[in-house]
Amino acid sequence: MSKETPRVVFVTGGNRGIGLAIAKSFASDGDLVIVSYRTGTAPDGLVGVQMDVTSQESVNDAFAEIESRYGSVDVLIANAGITRDGLAMRMPESDFSDVIETNLTGAFRSAQKAISPMIKKRSGRVIFIGSVVGMMGSAGQANYAATKSGLIGMSRALAREYGSRGITFNVIAPGFVETDMTADLAEPLREKYMTQIPLGRFCTPEEIAAVVKFVASPGASYITGAVIPVDGGMGMGH
Repeated sequence: MSKETPRVVFVTGGNRGIGLAIAKSFASDGDLVIVSYRTGTAPDGLVGVQMDVTSQESVNDAFAEIESRYGSVDVLIANAGITRDGLAMRMPESDFSDVIETNLTGAFRSAQKAISPMIKKRSGRVIFIGSVVGMMGSAGQANYAATKSGLIGMSRALAREYGSRGITFNVIAPGFVETDMTADLAEPLREKYMTQIPLGRFCTPEEIAAVVKFVASPGASYITGAVIPVDGGMGMGH
């Protein structure tokens, strides 16, 4: 590793998509990166830990494993999330509650476990991966939008609680990102979305990772309680 004292960076849901790009970005800088995955195995070249954010026991076990093998987490990127899209009037309650449990409560569980050691060290970074829809809303995503809005309120509450301990809490709010999910969009729908983006293209996972890495850097030590959009101007800073 290039760093004399690499940080322990934990990326939840870091086995694919945006999470994987974030994990690889930190690893390339010499940080000790651990990614969580619910099923399967860790990506090649990265340390993995199995964790289901919907289970408190699973989260407890994952953090205990990380701390026993590598030490406490210095940087937490709470990225794990799911979608269950549908119009509100037809949305089963289970689709609403499952998304809340994973995206919002799961992020809280992860942050809660990371905070205590950070308090003792009087330093730490917690970064939640939100979404532009948390500020703009999105038809068919009442559940998902609610969780991403919730991350903002939670992050700001935590920033007020633990700022005096040197811990920062921020939300990165991506717009449309080039992932497997957006790659499957029908071309007419893709073009419709493009018209809403002033920069005229979708973001790459690597562009999200670059912003996350900055927010975790010493240069961002005075940024907390912030919502940082990476959306090509789609939300215009909402």
